[in-house]
Amino acid sequence: MSDKYFVDTNILVYAHDRSTGVKYRRAQVLLEQLWNSGKGVLSTQVLQELCINLRRKAGNPLPMDEVRLLIREYSTWEVVTNTPESVLKALDIEVRYKTSFWDALILQAAEAAGASILYSEDLAAGQRYGSILVVNPLIDSAAP
Repeated sequence: MSDKYFVDTNILVYAHDRSTGVKYRRAQVLLEQLWNSGKGVLSTQVLQELCINLRRKAGNPLPMDEVRLLIREYSTWEVVTNTPESVLKALDIEVRYKTSFWDALILQAAEAAGASILYSEDLAAGQRYGSILVVNPLIDSAAP
């Protein structure tokens, strides 16, 4: 089993939006562990969604300069780049697991990175998608 952990956008948003209370603190703990271990994985989709959510949808929107700094920092993680082939694979995953296309693209990126865990609040905790297990770190005590 891989020791890589893919992080979905919502977990990153909670880690940077202090208005989310307990979710903020739990996401912060997880991300600190991933920073220390060097085992966190993201995708270009996650970084794009993070930009929009932190600037426009967060309870306390962040200024552009802070968002730029965060993106630069997260760019030091392993980042899976979406390609036309990624999109085609995501279409297959969407059909196979009956997920949304956007969730399928996240699953495809986690799979491409060889991650064994996908930290997400959007997908069902405990659900397996092939070799990937979904863990909701906001309710589960699982950690890398």
